[in-house]
Amino acid sequence: MQPRNMSMSGVVDLAAVKAAGEAKAKAEQARAEAARQAAQGGGAGPAPGAVPPSALVFDADEAGFERDVLQLSAEVPVVLDFWAEWCQPCKQLSPLLERLTVEANGRFVLAKVDVDANQMLMQQFQIQGIPAVFAVVAGQVLPLFQGVAPEQQIRDTLAQLVQVAEERFGIIGLEVDPNAEGATGSAPAEAPAGPHDALLEAAVVALDAGDLGGAVQAYKNVLADDPGNTEAKLGLAQAELLARVQHMDPQQVRTAAAENPRDPAAQIAAADLDLVGGHVEDAFGRLVDTVKVTFGDDRDAVRLRLLELFEVIGADDPRVTAARTALARVLF
Repeated sequence: MQPRNMSMSGVVDLAAVKAAGEAKAKAEQARAEAARQAAQGGGAGPAPGAVPPSALVFDADEAGFERDVLQLSAEVPVVLDFWAEWCQPCKQLSPLLERLTVEANGRFVLAKVDVDANQMLMQQFQIQGIPAVFAVVAGQVLPLFQGVAPEQQIRDTLAQLVQVAEERFGIIGLEVDPNAEGATGSAPAEAPAGPHDALLEAAVVALDAGDLGGAVQAYKNVLADDPGNTEAKLGLAQAELLARVQHMDPQQVRTAAAENPRDPAAQIAAADLDLVGGHVEDAFGRLVDTVKVTFGDDRDAVRLRLLELFEVIGADDPRVTAARTALARVLF
């Protein structure tokens, strides 16, 4: 993992590197003081400057990027989660990143960036698809990964990030006050468990563990009893998509699609990759164009895959509406 400088000209000033030494001294002094107080038996309270757990995950935008991300990155690694409301893979990845951030207890923080509301940041980071995850350490940008990855792979990447921050920049994170008022907010009253909640929870656990086959089966079990279950339909579509692309060689798939524009299997595989990478309109457009040039069973296969991808994104998304209209024009 090698850091690289990224020009943010016109948005921010990357001047936080010089504060890395000060951050190290400050953090080490605070932690040494907390350890001393604990050893004396009188230090149940947090070190000076400790933050509540709720401060570990926050929204970031263009207006506050320098303060909230770059300046903060002199004290703690800042992981950037580029997401959007319409991005279904983001809805799987973001909760996992939030959980891992809280577990890390101040070794890094998570800044969530809505790309629809922050197009300039998306352009400056040269993001081609979402979800996309970066880190900023002492003002230096480190690209982490794009798309959804298995939990263990993400854990390993974040552990490497923490190591780089400590060894290369002298940044050892924030002290967290677990007793801070409002740290996690008042726990909402739990809704009564539904008849399929246990199966749905099992599917989510399987997804988090990278067991895509187990997640698919769990969602199918729900739909066997409740064919109209919206959450299970959406989850099944996502899990099946991730299972299809899990072992693909992206370069090989895209080369095959470019060389065989009328091959339904090649275009379907490329569309799956497009969608997982956040290129929703590209995926839809690719399959609509393939429907135009195929017939019979081949056309039906492409049409059905397109309908499955609509399920992943959601019927209310305007891009789904536009693609349905385009598909109708081609078919009728």
